[in-house]
Amino acid sequence: QMCPDLGKPEARWNDIRVIVFTEYDDTKRYLRQQLEAAIETSDRADQRIEVYHGPTPIAKREEIKQAFNSDPKKHPVRILIATDAAREGLNLQTHCWNLFHFDVPWNPSRMEQRNGRIDRKLQQHENVFCYYFVYEQRPEDRILRTIVKKTERIKEELGSLSEVIESKLAKTLAGGIRRKTISELQARIAATDLEEDRKGSIEEDLESARERQNALRIQVEQLRNLLDASQKSIGLKEEQFRDTISCALRLSGAEPLKTLGAGQDGDPPRFAFPAIDQREGADPTWVETMDSLRAPRKRDEKPWEWRRTSPIRPVVFKDSGRMDDGVVHLHLEQRVVQRLLGRFMAQGFLHHDLSRACCAQSSDAIRRVVLLGRLSLYGPGAARLHEEIVPVTARWVEAEIRKEPLSPYAREAESRTLSLLESALLDGGHPIPDIVVRQLQASAPRDVHELLPFLEARGQEFIRDAEQKLAERGAVEAKAMRDILETQKKHIQATYARHESMDDRQLRLNYGDELEELRQLELNKRYWAKRLDSIETELNTEPERIRDLYQVKARRVEPVGLVYLWPVTG
Repeated sequence: QMCPDLGKPEARWNDIRVIVFTEYDDTKRYLRQQLEAAIETSDRADQRIEVYHGPTPIAKREEIKQAFNSDPKKHPVRILIATDAAREGLNLQTHCWNLFHFDVPWNPSRMEQRNGRIDRKLQQHENVFCYYFVYEQRPEDRILRTIVKKTERIKEELGSLSEVIESKLAKTLAGGIRRKTISELQARIAATDLEEDRKGSIEEDLESARERQNALRIQVEQLRNLLDASQKSIGLKEEQFRDTISCALRLSGAEPLKTLGAGQDGDPPRFAFPAIDQREGADPTWVETMDSLRAPRKRDEKPWEWRRTSPIRPVVFKDSGRMDDGVVHLHLEQRVVQRLLGRFMAQGFLHHDLSRACCAQSSDAIRRVVLLGRLSLYGPGAARLHEEIVPVTARWVEAEIRKEPLSPYAREAESRTLSLLESALLDGGHPIPDIVVRQLQASAPRDVHELLPFLEARGQEFIRDAEQKLAERGAVEAKAMRDILETQKKHIQATYARHESMDDRQLRLNYGDELEELRQLELNKRYWAKRLDSIETELNTEPERIRDLYQVKARRVEPVGLVYLWPVTG
């Protein structure tokens, strides 16, 4: 199925990927030799197989993982031969749902761990297939079949393998498999079970784990709600965020984002990001910034070669809900985004530089002006705690006939003006006549001068409100920290008490390393006692430290923009 025309010259491969597990190095070498010989005439045969085993360097392991999780249309690897070095800590489910156990380990939990490489969350395929081989003519395989069935039954009953059952099975198989005793061995494995009291204890632990999972789901849902509330609070909408990035690109002398369309079904729209580092006269420091939009550099790959062969990846503004290294998800903390948005974070008006003054047409018949200020609050160490746009709106009157300084609108008229401003900026409208632009340019310095005192007064109102909210947030986070520390304290105390009441003989499971276990337990007890002492100190210091982080030490209100809303009718 993976290469339908295998055997023919340059036979093409489809997108299916498989993992083949083996426990032995000799078998691994045999599999590689046989598979390489079988596919040698197919398309890109030398790039179809990867091997993951104990001696594989860390950098190479990461490279294999990235290759196997990448889009099959972009990377040719299709077969991963792995020893048990890959049975833990490796997520390979992105584009793979087929796994073969070329040999079945005697320890059932190892087989469970192998399957977990693809049978896990974020697996996109509806069905996951894990195969193992049974030879009818070999009596020993009756034992393998029994182990597999036993593993499946225990997982159905308890959710996962118990360490006690695992140790019993390992002990049962310690003497190997002899044909004379196969029936007896098979019966002993099938009968392996937990004592009722141990089974009840494990079921209680599993129920506790399920409760923790439910609590985690609730917490995730709360975080989603918090994210939605945060987006609404700051008015961050995907379309506006995207337009802001395009605007910043234009200000940097680059092309705006270009739509590429969606990826797979249900994926968010993709956009081409311009090579801002390659434009004429570009700041050379943009080169490293743009590296965050490329695919990760391979082991031992030269930076210049990597940049030449790794183009800027498309960007998206919404999480697709699956692993996809073919795109970059842009967000407020992404390196390129922060640098682009930094253009809007610089100081507003410098002397008489009114480059941030603009005109926009509105559907209203009244001429209006909006002075935009930025409120910045700083905490300990000049940490920026809060930023907010402060608007002052007024009806604009020509300077020649203006008898009194501009006077700001009341709340209702201001709300109407800001609504008109948002609509005007989104709609674009028609160009303002040059004569009007010149008139507004001449009036701008006086308009700023007259509205600036009101901006400063309004800023003080915003400061009081923001400081109150920061103090409330500090109190909430301080309480959360106290709750976390109290929970840790109770958990450690319960664990310590449970081990204090245990008989040392219960710790000995015939592994042959009882003394090492007891030594480790003593080390754990010392750590628990030390941690309890430190928690007592942290309960007095940490909540207060968190509250202090939200104490405002410096305040700043400055003008950053001037907008004129000019009626379509003139």
